[in-house]
Amino acid sequence: MKKYLNNDFDFEKYIDVADESPIWSASFGLKLLDYVDYKTNISAIDIGFGTGFPLTEIALRLGDSSIVYGIDPWKDAIERANKKVDYYGITNIRIIEGVAESIPLDNDSIDLITSNNGINNVSDIDKVLSECSRIIKQGGQFVQTMNMDLSMFEFYGQLEQVLSDLHMDKEIDLMRQHISHKRPPIDKMISMIQKHGFIIKDLEHDQFNYKFANGTAMLNHYFIRLAFMDSWIKLLPPDKVEQIFDTAELRLNEQSRILGGVKLSIPYVMINSIKQ
Repeated sequence: MKKYLNNDFDFEKYIDVADESPIWSASFGLKLLDYVDYKTNISAIDIGFGTGFPLTEIALRLGDSSIVYGIDPWKDAIERANKKVDYYGITNIRIIEGVAESIPLDNDSIDLITSNNGINNVSDIDKVLSECSRIIKQGGQFVQTMNMDLSMFEFYGQLEQVLSDLHMDKEIDLMRQHISHKRPPIDKMISMIQKHGFIIKDLEHDQFNYKFANGTAMLNHYFIRLAFMDSWIKLLPPDKVEQIFDTAELRLNEQSRILGGVKLSIPYVMINSIKQ
């Protein structure tokens, strides 16, 4: 019997795997999925798949004739991704626990590389791009998304004003360096990609917004705390953290009363390139 005619899913187990993609990842990922050139009988790799997105979706869309590797260092997330792979009945995924700076695949062995807001979060972007260039075949496709350097400029602007009022120029410089490291300017990113033998085929800019009732709600949002807060705290002297964030929160709350809420802009780019 064909696979799609046998749909005896256990809906109690489905509860554990129903969250296919976090809200943060979805906006970037849907754009990435639109640009993948889906073919049969190829080898692909998804870099930084976390709990399974877009790895599982790409594997399903390519079908069983293709092999899709996923590489990620996050052990607990890999366990959850494996649950999804098992539940969805995916047989063409090969998961690698490791870092993208050292991909254990042969030279010229991959037809498609994807990374959904992942490569801009690695330790060494240049090394990762070098590895991508090494493993991909000539004519292979490399599709990635990344949020841009103006992400959350509304918050960073308020934080910079607080630091400026306190004459904390060193911390302002640290904040700007942090932004530049995590979200390289697009011109720099394109130059790095081209340096490693890729031709840019498509470049599409887009944006989504995080909206909150006020600054207090924004700062207390679980994802802000999980993904961003610790890195912000590390930019500041420990004895000044509460004072600085109290003031920033007050400023954001005052702004929300005037503007009817707080908005964080998340501009991002999809880069579709081909290996020369």
